Amino acid sequence: MKNILALEVNGLNKMVEDANGPLRILEDISFLLEKGKTLAITGSSGSGKSTLLGILAGLDVPSQGSVHLMGQDLFVLDEDQRAQLRAYHVGFVFQSFQLLPNLTALENVMLPLELQGKLAKEAAWAMLERVGLAERSHHYPKTLSGGERQRVALARAFVVEPAILFADEPTGSLDATTGAHIMDLMFALHQEKRSTLVLVTHDTVLASRCQQQLVLQAGRVQNTSLNL
Repeated sequence: MKNILALEVNGLNKMVEDANGPLRILEDISFLLEKGKTLAITGSSGSGKSTLLGILAGLDVPSQGSVHLMGQDLFVLDEDQRAQLRAYHVGFVFQSFQLLPNLTALENVMLPLELQGKLAKEAAWAMLERVGLAERSHHYPKTLSGGERQRVALARAFVVEPAILFADEPTGSLDATTGAHIMDLMFALHQEKRSTLVLVTHDTVLASRCQQQLVLQAGRVQNTSLNL
């Protein structure tokens, strides 16, 4: 039986219209990523990293090309179907944490399980304990430090045991020491849950921890490499 790739990307292009006419954001992006592997997408500011990540997750649509996520052609699905696919198979971690301010840490982690119709409290508590925040479970995001908020975000992302996790500059709002601790935790959870990890970062040291690297420049793949 053929092994399903986590990502199969072919001929991806993204164009938008601005005041001066068509603007090409991504051009002819193609790559493969096996299940359980780690990929770093790097490049300078404005190179198209976050746009590519959004398309890979089905949050944005390309002008041309295809993305197969866990064997599913994303863009034969409508927006609601893509959202359902994400709810059951995809986790997200963002630079700005994206926690709901009116929910406690525990409630934030419970939310994706509740949206799946699953019992949530016990699993959410266990994940908060795993990331070292059980004692802060009833605190609201505004009372947590940046590192604590990102740990809550990691717990929320991994509590559904996603097949693939997308992380967009997850240490960008953190100091170097806290960021290093967060990334150690993210890679540990990735290994424990056997998920696939796709990471957008400008940090070359962090990128070197991933098994594959894809470097973008002006919307094109400048280089791909394997870290063995």
